[in-house]
Amino acid sequence: MSQQKTRSLFHLFDRFAGAATQQAGSPVAFALAVFVVAAWAITGPMFGYSETWQLVINTGTTIVTFLMVFLIQQSQNKDSIAVHLKLNELLASHREASNHLVAIEDLDEEELRQLVKFYRHLAELADEEGDVKCSHSIDEANENHAQKARARHARGNKPPAQDKRDAHSETSAVA
Repeated sequence: MSQQKTRSLFHLFDRFAGAATQQAGSPVAFALAVFVVAAWAITGPMFGYSETWQLVINTGTTIVTFLMVFLIQQSQNKDSIAVHLKLNELLASHREASNHLVAIEDLDEEELRQLVKFYRHLAELADEEGDVKCSHSIDEANENHAQKARARHARGNKPPAQDKRDAHSETSAVA
């Protein structure tokens, strides 16, 4: 199969999955499902609540559920990619935002844990500033913290070597 035909099939499936999941979540689809279940329940006495009668609803719902899983997953994957791209654009376009988070979805679990440490560190720095509403990128927060350490040193609160070690160890801990 040529690449053009493959792409065309993927495009058709994508459009079908989007339309199907849109319709599956509609009030009409819910009403139709309620009608089918009600009709099945009403016909129970006519079929003596037989195993075949039960098998009809079990088989029907299993097949519909099985197929819908793939359609919904396709739509979710597409939506997820679109959201990630929009967030990446926002991060890339904002000059003060940290680029550490662009394409974060491609990181493995250990790398995500390291980013959690980054943001815990960021929260600690904001807490030290006494303003939990203060927002900074990781790089900006580290620089702000270093500037404050230098200012404390200028006031004589801490030796400069200690401030540099503190700033370096905090940066290393999150990097």
